[in-house]
Amino acid sequence: MRKDEMFDTKKKKVALDVTNLKNFVYDMDHCIKCKGCYWVEHTYMPGVQFSVRCPSNYWNDFDAYGAFGKMRIGLGIVDGKLEWTDKLLEIIYADPLCGACDVGCKRNLDLEIGLTLEALRIKAVQDGAGPMPAHKKVAKNIAAKHNQFGSPHENRRKWATKDVKIADKADTVYFVGCSASYVNPEIAKATAKVLNACGKKFMLLPDEWCCGNTLYSVGMIDEARELAKRNIEAVKKTGAKTLVVSCAEGYRMWKADYPKLLNIATADLGFEVVHLIEVADEALKKGTLKLTKPVDCRLTYHDSCGVSRLCDPWTPWSGERGWMGMVSPPLKRRRGTTGLYAQSRNILSAIPGAKFVEMPRTRENAFCCGAGRGAKEAFPDLASVSANHRLEEVKSVSAEALVSACPWCKSNFGQAVKENGDNIQVMDIAEIISASL
Repeated sequence: MRKDEMFDTKKKKVALDVTNLKNFVYDMDHCIKCKGCYWVEHTYMPGVQFSVRCPSNYWNDFDAYGAFGKMRIGLGIVDGKLEWTDKLLEIIYADPLCGACDVGCKRNLDLEIGLTLEALRIKAVQDGAGPMPAHKKVAKNIAAKHNQFGSPHENRRKWATKDVKIADKADTVYFVGCSASYVNPEIAKATAKVLNACGKKFMLLPDEWCCGNTLYSVGMIDEARELAKRNIEAVKKTGAKTLVVSCAEGYRMWKADYPKLLNIATADLGFEVVHLIEVADEALKKGTLKLTKPVDCRLTYHDSCGVSRLCDPWTPWSGERGWMGMVSPPLKRRRGTTGLYAQSRNILSAIPGAKFVEMPRTRENAFCCGAGRGAKEAFPDLASVSANHRLEEVKSVSAEALVSACPWCKSNFGQAVKENGDNIQVMDIAEIISASL
């Protein structure tokens, strides 16, 4: 704690507003460098080999790349003691913002590490230093073609073949996302078939655009906010009550970050945001989804960050912080406890012939694939190192297939498997459900 604050009992105005880095001075200042953001707690730790939770600090073990180092960097930026340099930008952006540090810290100190890291990137953009060149290219693609990859906008629905039933009007909208539309169309097709099998009538947006996940994640908050407004309005115009996604990054964006951008609660969006795994799990329980075709395979599941520790609902908060950090009104922390942990496991355990095994690090302690939130675009080596480390964990449980609930995870793991010549099949959960219909 700073000396001038040691005996200061005066209450200070504060808010969970990522557009102002000063809101998180307390959080940055009270990091005690315990490394709870780096190590998996000993009560969960299965051994030394898989004891790390932070992909950034695993990739580069210099302290600056860990959350504990970035908290000190943030204080230097707020105090005007540090200026933006190429190296400083690398440190801030070489990070998939996977949330592992945040849930780790909240088991000990209840500091808002994840929001601070987001605020740091927004500050970099506000100061004219960020984002990275690779991110600016993505932003140009989205502005020109409405997708991350710069692919022709008119090709967005090419995945929808005649064997998929898409309604002209329904209570449910399937938001496909950029990856499943252009890079992983097999996920979009499988998702549609699973929705059909569940008896879930769905439509598509008349003109779907990028969700803006990368824009928000790299600090381009103004551009992300405009996309959020546009996309929410597009859903409301359809009259749909439910938005279904098959992408973990998109799930987090719609459910948590859109409300954050617009200073509203998740409950105030005007429609419910659900992932395919929630729909399939509910249908299994009701008996409307029947998995009958055997899939003879020993498989394991990767908890994608956006459907696990990052998807707790968002509620705006502002108030006062007093002595010893006490806040009023009371603040309910987002600890990653409402993640979609059980749903996927219920589904995989119900597939005939499949043998489901867990990796050592699971649920909120899962090790990120390293590809999300702008990391792979600017730092492909970080994404590769993270994926390979996680694949070692897959091999440790002798799994033949790795299943995830996000196209970004599938692409990154798939690339690593191909480059290494590993005998591991990488699948999206929509695909394996579809295979068992």
